[in-house]
Amino acid sequence: MNLRGLVSVSGKPGLFKLIGQNKSGFILETLDELKNKIVVNISTAKMASLEDITVFGESGDLKLSDIFEKIKAAKNIPDPKSADGKALSEFFTEVAPDHDEERVYSSDIKKIITWYNTISVLPLFTEATPEPLAEGSATPAISEATKKHETGAKEKPKATKAAGKSTTRLSQKSK
Repeated sequence: MNLRGLVSVSGKPGLFKLIGQNKSGFILETLDELKNKIVVNISTAKMASLEDITVFGESGDLKLSDIFEKIKAAKNIPDPKSADGKALSEFFTEVAPDHDEERVYSSDIKKIITWYNTISVLPLFTEATPEPLAEGSATPAISEATKKHETGAKEKPKATKAAGKSTTRLSQKSK
């Protein structure tokens, strides 16, 4: 399963595909039929790649891709909109028995099942997982912004306006 390039943005519903970058942020495309494009600000948006998301586990974190594989093998997936918290918890215990029940909430389970339903119909769901990116060879769209953001490099400060002529005139008249 190829989850590379799929992201979740905090404050925005659904999943997005990272398609590029411009000087103000990342260009994302929705995964629905409309294929709407949005730009999210690099400095204010919190994005999480599905490839990097993990779930709290008892003996260690569980990768989201592994959970998706187990959900794929499951027979009856509950509807996240109509199922109650107990049914969702029972299902998640079936597909991820090692998850931490105290730190994984039913809202998290709903989100994971909704994400699964969204991407399970996409062709990249059946693609093989690509090799992990080596350090320093990240995709250009992500690496430049990430490096800028991680190093704390700041953009040039905007120039401020100099004092206007009216200020100068007032000071000359008062003399």
